[in-house]
Amino acid sequence: MKKLFLLLPFLFLCCKPSSVVVKDAANSVPSHLAYTVQQKDVAKTLQYLASDELEGRETGQAGMVKAADYLEQFFKDNRVKPYFISYRDTLSTFKGTAFNVVGYVEGTDAVLKNEFIILSAHYDHIGIDKKGVNGDFINNGANDDASGTTAVAEMAKYFSSAKNNKRSILFVFFAGEEKGLLGSKHLAKKLKAQDFKLYAQFNIEMIGVPMKRDYLAYITGFDKSNMAGKINQYTGKNTIGFLPKETEFQLFYRSDNFSFYDVFKVPCQSVSTFDFENFEFYHHVSDDFNAMDIPHMTSFIQELLPAVAQMANTPTQEIIMLK
Repeated sequence: MKKLFLLLPFLFLCCKPSSVVVKDAANSVPSHLAYTVQQKDVAKTLQYLASDELEGRETGQAGMVKAADYLEQFFKDNRVKPYFISYRDTLSTFKGTAFNVVGYVEGTDAVLKNEFIILSAHYDHIGIDKKGVNGDFINNGANDDASGTTAVAEMAKYFSSAKNNKRSILFVFFAGEEKGLLGSKHLAKKLKAQDFKLYAQFNIEMIGVPMKRDYLAYITGFDKSNMAGKINQYTGKNTIGFLPKETEFQLFYRSDNFSFYDVFKVPCQSVSTFDFENFEFYHHVSDDFNAMDIPHMTSFIQELLPAVAQMANTPTQEIIMLK
């Protein structure tokens, strides 16, 4: 997540959290799919992306390219097509060579397939720490944001095999987030110029450890749309809650969802389980694979999949802006 380290002095000044209560339970959809996310698959992707081999995945560096190679092969192995000529969308906003990795599962409905949902995460991180900590110099970025990248990859695997999405889904791994949201700024502008019809963006940011709250996750820009309430309706659970720190620190503007909201003015929000109390290694060399909770990540993906499936299949656009 971009420049969150500026907020670290305030970590323990958190307000008492509140949550969204699931309403209209009679209209809730089933809270499960006939599909099981496998912990071993979650662990495999996360462990590689957060490995020392990738040297912290800094945008423009060799480790970023290795991560992109892995994600491109993941798409190929799971029959997720490239949206452009290739999976690699070269950034126009970065002085070096860097690229987003973009895959695509076409919708099954003749009309609704022209509307898109974007599922996204940033796969870049901050690279090598010149000073180091106890001889460790690599910022592995397991939570930030190999965890979100892994979740999007698992969702892409599901939809490419299920083929039950009426709307089309764009799966995007952004580069340049840590450099100033460069990858998402580039792609949002590019898609807008192509008359891309965006329904909503669901961006996944830092979900490697659980919160000790009565909801699974929170979204940024909570009151900007009805996305939180709709997700809870779709899962039949109190999945998404309100985190006061999100509003206080204006997190809506600090991740790749904002680039798309800024251009398209539709619901574009990030979901996270990093709540300023449950993880002390933000932009730190100890943000590594061993610090992640794989069962939590797996259950997170499992619980959110039905909500994303509903987003992709409702006859009308039920998620709307509120302000």
